[in-house]
Amino acid sequence: MNRRKFIENSAASLAAVGILSHLPNSLFAMEYGRAVKLPIGFQSFVLRNELNKDVVGTLKSMYDLGYKHVEMCSPSGYAPGFFSALTKYSGKELKTIVSDSGLDCYSTHFTWNELVKNLDNRIEFAHDLGLKHMVCSGGLYGKTMDDLKKQCDTLNKIGEKITSAGFVAGYHNHNGEFMQKKDGRPDYDIILEQLDPAYVKMQFQVAAIQLGYKAADYFRKFPGRFISAHLQDYSTNDHNKQIVLGDNGMVDWKEFFDAAKVGGLKWVFVELESDPTTLEGSVKFLKAL
Repeated sequence: MNRRKFIENSAASLAAVGILSHLPNSLFAMEYGRAVKLPIGFQSFVLRNELNKDVVGTLKSMYDLGYKHVEMCSPSGYAPGFFSALTKYSGKELKTIVSDSGLDCYSTHFTWNELVKNLDNRIEFAHDLGLKHMVCSGGLYGKTMDDLKKQCDTLNKIGEKITSAGFVAGYHNHNGEFMQKKDGRPDYDIILEQLDPAYVKMQFQVAAIQLGYKAADYFRKFPGRFISAHLQDYSTNDHNKQIVLGDNGMVDWKEFFDAAKVGGLKWVFVELESDPTTLEGSVKFLKAL
């Protein structure tokens, strides 16, 4: 499922995903490996169906696998297509549910529309949920240079208000910002120039490796501009096939985490949408790296 299409078109259904197998938390009680010094989390969109059916049990199962953080998606922003069952909970209630599972939630995705149209309410929700980062999950898709610059200006103003409220605002890319180009340059590079780093940081989606763009390169080129990243990897034989992190994929993870220190990352979130069962092996790999 291409999440950008949901953000743009509000798609209402997805195929069911596989059932996670569980390992005891004691298996992962070891210290992180030398390369990974960041708390390891997962993005809730991967388990959208499971969370919608059983939020308590699903979060607990991820804690048992060894994850420390969950990055939620704003239920009211993603409903009715996704997370509709979670809209009944207030931010404070969701915070309690997450905390009781053993996880932390300091970052959440908000859609472009809800930040543009309902920012004050979303900031209140973020306070109640106990967030540190409010991440815009896409929206900078202007077809012309002027359109893109106007959208970046809008996000700068949103980011300024979010910053004044005590949070860090972020922008999450998809592959579209690399596929779409202006004057021969990826939109992503233009976005980095147009967004004010004082008000909007970046959350890098590693899936850009499919198109030949490495997160490590951007971390080094734009030091301090990044707050977090979504981790994906793909088969070297099939760039559309997601695999367990570290399973002879396209990403050099030691290079990634070395560069992440320069980029400014605070957290990382595993996001393997096409096969949630890869979450288990991925956290084990990261803890041993």
